[in-house]
Amino acid sequence: MISYDEFKKVDLRVAKILTAERVPSSDKLIKLQVSLGEDPSTGSGQERQIIAGIGKSYGAENLVGKEIVIVANLEPRALMGLESQGMLLAADNEGQPVLLAPDAEVPAGSIVK
Repeated sequence: MISYDEFKKVDLRVAKILTAERVPSSDKLIKLQVSLGEDPSTGSGQERQIIAGIGKSYGAENLVGKEIVIVANLEPRALMGLESQGMLLAADNEGQPVLLAPDAEVPAGSIVK
């Protein structure tokens, strides 16, 4: 078990998928470029690259424009030489990932509470 204070440290955000492409030499990994909306302090867009192991369940061409939920404050990690700057959330359905998403459109960068 983790405490509520520990859980509050996790920054869950809605992100909009801008681009998606398969990672060469991998049947599982997809490279996503996602938007977290506009940075209020600079007025410029906030984008992240996320490498996700969803390629056996999702085609890259079907992901663009979708809203997903990500962990935005996860330490970056290298996967097959590519930096992943977050992690998307998915449910497990008999070994297959199912992306978690809001059931109505919300602005990119919205905080998940």
